[in-house]
Amino acid sequence: MELWLGAMVQGLAYSFLAIGVFITMRIYNFPDITADGSLTLGASVTAALIAAGANPYITMIIAMVLGFLAGALTGFIHTKFKINGLLAGILVTTALYTVNLRIMGRSNVPLLNVETLLTPYETAFRDAPRWAVDFTVFLVLVVIVLVLLSLLFKTDFGLAMRATGDNETMIAAQGVDTDLMKIFGIGLSNAFIALSGSLVCQHQGFSDISMGIGIIVFGLASVIIGETFLSITKRSFGIGVRLVSVVIGTIVFRELVAVTLSIGLSPNDFKLITALFIFVAVALPQLRTGFR
Repeated sequence: MELWLGAMVQGLAYSFLAIGVFITMRIYNFPDITADGSLTLGASVTAALIAAGANPYITMIIAMVLGFLAGALTGFIHTKFKINGLLAGILVTTALYTVNLRIMGRSNVPLLNVETLLTPYETAFRDAPRWAVDFTVFLVLVVIVLVLLSLLFKTDFGLAMRATGDNETMIAAQGVDTDLMKIFGIGLSNAFIALSGSLVCQHQGFSDISMGIGIIVFGLASVIIGETFLSITKRSFGIGVRLVSVVIGTIVFRELVAVTLSIGLSPNDFKLITALFIFVAVALPQLRTGFR
C-alpha cells in the first residue's frame, strides 16, 4: 500500500513534466528532447540552492526561469537557424549535461537536514501521513497551474499559440510571429518540466545527474494514457479537460509501474515496462477495432 501511495504522490510531482510534454507534442507537434536536460536542470538548481540555504519558493522560481531559457534556446535554434527540432533539442540537452554538473559540483547532491518546500507542512501536520501532506501540497500546485494554463490558452495570445501548432501558414498570414510563438511555447513547456524536476528533487531528497535521462518517454506515456481515457468517451473536449487528463494519466502511469514492481519485477526493468505501457496505450485504438 505504501508503494502505491508513494507512486500517487510522485505522479503529481511528475505531472508538470507531462504538462510540459503536452504543450510541445500536442500544441506544437514538436518533438522536444530538451526535457531530458531541463528536468535535471530544475533538480540540480534546486538542490544546489537549497543546500546553500536559499528559500525553496525562490529556488523553484529560479528553476522555472532557467528551464524556460533552456527551452527558448531550443526554440531559437530551431526557428532562427532552421535546424531540425529534434536535433535542436539534442544539442541543448547535451550542453545541459555539463551545465548541470557545474551547478551541482558533483553528480549527486543530497538534501539532508535542510528545509525544503515540504518541510514546514510536514512539521505542521506531523500527525498526518507524510504521503498525505506531500500529496496535498502538490495537488494545490497542480490545480493552480491547470487553472492558469487554461486561462492562458483561452486568451488571444494563447489561441495564437494553439493556432501556430494547428496551421502555421494560416496564422502567419494573420500577422502572428510564429517564431515567437514557438520560442515562447517551448520555453513555457520546459519551465514546467524544470518545476517538475524541482519538486521531485525536494520530495525524494536528492538530485542526480542521470535523473532526466529518457524522461521524455515518461512524459509522453502520461500524455498518451490520459488521452486514451478521453478517446474512450468518443467526445471532443476543451483544453482544460485535456490538461486534467494529462495529470490523471501521469498518476495512472506511476501506479501501473508501482503495481509491476509490487509483483516482483526488478527496478532494472523500468524502461522495458515503460516501453510496453506506451505501446499498449498507442495500439489500444487498433486493438479495439480489430486491426481494421
